[in-house]
Amino acid sequence: MDVTIQLKVNSESKTVQTDPDRRLLDVLREDLGLTGTKFGCGEGQCRACTVLLNGRAVTSCLTPVKEAADKEIVTIEGLAGGDQLHHVQEAFIAEGAMQCGYCTPGMILTAVALLEKTSAPNREQIIEGMNGNLCRCCGYTRIIAAVERAAGVKSQTSRRL
Repeated sequence: MDVTIQLKVNSESKTVQTDPDRRLLDVLREDLGLTGTKFGCGEGQCRACTVLLNGRAVTSCLTPVKEAADKEIVTIEGLAGGDQLHHVQEAFIAEGAMQCGYCTPGMILTAVALLEKTSAPNREQIIEGMNGNLCRCCGYTRIIAAVERAAGVKSQTSRRL
């Protein structure tokens, strides 16, 4: 049975009429047109579908939309401020930390949550924090470098990997 659910997505109030147990991923993509959140495995194993829910990285393929009601949801589309990219997005570009780009939204949002929790993580903390986000192109070295750059623990003028 469909119900009315209030969502706050990328600082905008949204109302959806849907099954409360429907995946947040599907509501974001199909009902709200926010296709930056990617469907990967559908089992929470690849984390391509990661969004921020009250600042915490969650897999939207495993999150029922009812759990997101009245909470702040941030998708990759809501991360930038107008034309100004978020510093984590800029770091991913500067380090060439994407190939096909499919995992990139989930990687970036996971990195944002990590850096909110630990502002200057060491390499081991970055690896642990990003663990579970899969990149089929195996761009992990550049992804780690991008998170280091975004955290300011890597010189902004250091050589790209």
